[in-house]
Amino acid sequence: MTDAAPPALYVEEVARLAALVRERVATVVVGMDDAVGLALGAILAGGHVLFEDVPGLGKTLAARSLASALGLDFRRLQCTPDLLPSDITGSFVWDPARADFDFRPGPVFTGLFLADEINRTAPKTQSALLEAMAEGQVTVEGRRFELPSPFHVVATSNPIEFEGTYALPEAQLDRFMVRLAVGYPTAEGEEQVLLNRVARRTEVANVEPVIDAATLRAMQAGVETVHVDADVARYCVDLAAGTRRHDSVQVGASPRGSQGLLLVARSRAVMAGRGFVTPEDVKAVAVPVLAHRLSLTTQAWATGVQPVAVVESVVGRVPVPPTVGRAPDAAARA
Repeated sequence: MTDAAPPALYVEEVARLAALVRERVATVVVGMDDAVGLALGAILAGGHVLFEDVPGLGKTLAARSLASALGLDFRRLQCTPDLLPSDITGSFVWDPARADFDFRPGPVFTGLFLADEINRTAPKTQSALLEAMAEGQVTVEGRRFELPSPFHVVATSNPIEFEGTYALPEAQLDRFMVRLAVGYPTAEGEEQVLLNRVARRTEVANVEPVIDAATLRAMQAGVETVHVDADVARYCVDLAAGTRRHDSVQVGASPRGSQGLLLVARSRAVMAGRGFVTPEDVKAVAVPVLAHRLSLTTQAWATGVQPVAVVESVVGRVPVPPTVGRAPDAAARA
């Protein structure tokens, strides 16, 4: 059973600990400050993260380092076409001594689960994560098993190769709070990667924990206390609705998308030391939260229109609400 929720930390303490986590991860992960910050923001908001970029850019290292800094148990599963749903969730195994079946938990029973190259496994196996991501539980042979809390999924996907891969279905993509692209590092950053490898004299890069799972839950509870002005909430709704009306979009962002906007914007506000959300927080996270939730029209897809450009155009033309003032101290420091 899940332990009782810990008391919420003050915004200032959440911001301090989040900064320490980012600093600790940056000691081994070079040139990914923005991506790591967004991934941490999604985790503080209670969500899951999809890294979509070419291999070799440090996505797995970033996920492992983030898990270590957050003090979470970490399990990694390399996805392949022959992977079965039970390889993720676990299965019942016959125990001759007891003359009964015992449930053997799969790797999803952890604090942070990394599904590496998730688009290389079949849709049936991909969907095995849906219940876990949405409800924090798995059902095996009709029996329900609760996952640890906190529980987060970080998946990686290779957008370049298509042979032997299976595109994630829209329902699966929608469960990821953010989709992040890492990009190639600068020449200086890549040089630092090489020097760091030489300095540590081993392939393994270890990150010492900054917090533990209980503290992470308290930080997440602190994010829940952040004040949200009604105008900011309406701004999130207008941005999501703007994607639905765009000429290049067949299916726009759902209400889950507008909710994701608000949740990640709250995390961003907290990491900046604020107990209230501004429209700039929403704009800053709009692309990673909304772009992967759009289905483009055939014509737009054929002409090379990208979902990122669609979201950027929507952000550019939806009116920004007036500046939001600081929330009352009781709301900001609940």
